[in-house]
Amino acid sequence: MNTTDVAGQSKPTSKPRALLEVLAVSTKLGLTSFGGPIAHLGYFHDEYIRRRKWMDERSYADLVALCQFLPGPASSQVGIGIGVIRAGLLGGIIAWLGFTLPSLIALVLFAFLLQGFDIGSAGWIHGLKIVAVAIVAQAILGMGQKLTPDRNRATIAVMATSVTLLWQSAVSQILLIVIAGIVGMMIYRKTMTPETSPLSVPISRGFAALCLAVFFGLLILLPLLRQLIAIDWLSLFDSFYRSGALVFGGGHVVLPLLEREVVPTELISKADFLAGYGAAQAVPGPLFTFAGYLGAMIGGIPGAILATAAIFLPAFLLIVGALPFWSTLRSSPKVQGALIGINAAVVGILLAALYNPLWTTAILAPVDFVLASLLFLMLVFWKLPPWVVVITGAICGTVIALF
Repeated sequence: MNTTDVAGQSKPTSKPRALLEVLAVSTKLGLTSFGGPIAHLGYFHDEYIRRRKWMDERSYADLVALCQFLPGPASSQVGIGIGVIRAGLLGGIIAWLGFTLPSLIALVLFAFLLQGFDIGSAGWIHGLKIVAVAIVAQAILGMGQKLTPDRNRATIAVMATSVTLLWQSAVSQILLIVIAGIVGMMIYRKTMTPETSPLSVPISRGFAALCLAVFFGLLILLPLLRQLIAIDWLSLFDSFYRSGALVFGGGHVVLPLLEREVVPTELISKADFLAGYGAAQAVPGPLFTFAGYLGAMIGGIPGAILATAAIFLPAFLLIVGALPFWSTLRSSPKVQGALIGINAAVVGILLAALYNPLWTTAILAPVDFVLASLLFLMLVFWKLPPWVVVITGAICGTVIALF
């Protein structure tokens, strides 16, 4: 492992120790990261960047921008990318396992034990939604101060917020990032920007290209094999792989794709599908682990493992395949200019997400705003650990529901 400390980033020590560290931190995040993919980026920023300094701010923002470009669960891809940069390919796998297993286990248990319970209106769940508002607000404040410090970048961010709110679709987000990159390249291509810290990615370009080839190969071949070979597990793998490969815009976008794959084919009933979705809102970690619930309903533990592996595999192949090339491109002045615009747009997209769906689904009464303000105060000014804020939000949400 590289032992040189660069630009304030903490330096890795031995690889076994780094792997254990990645596992410990990612599992902690998997147990406490409530609120969906946008909130996850806030948790990641607080834990990986602010507390442990595994990457600098610009590198983290660039990684987020890359994952916004790619289809799949952006927060999981960011976590995988950080794990890869910190401890190699195995580090990326361990980071994914730590972040994913807690919610996967919980949802498989829901599939076996709690599928008939209505937990969607539980007070503690509403409290966790308010926690997500505070977490995202903290992330936007920190990222906004660093990534939108001037008039042009602030304008890009506000325009991105406006377009995202008025044209809510996966296509709009991708177009925004592309347009912001073009605008940033035009405005900032000759601007002197701070040097980027060397982003050491311990993956060869040959292996990265192989991952990209496997991604596209499976996307093309699986539907063909499904038609030629009538094997249930192959059909199931194809359904979840395509759903994970074609999703832009976050975890919630995958729900209609999954519903189309499993409900009309009568693999699972509409009622069970909706019950699992309600359960998925109550657990931390990535929403894509909802696939584990569906797989468990269809085929027990083997079905849960197969569905989870299939839906996350595209995300893993894409981020591993893109990282080595991204590290070189981001050093180009033109690419740096594009990234300045993209990073500003990402702040705007986060701001839009703070309003809808987070604010509109969590802040329903004055008491909700009071609780959100208190949680924000605890995070930003009292500097309390996120898990304390999560527990406080859950308890307060339960108390509010009693009145």
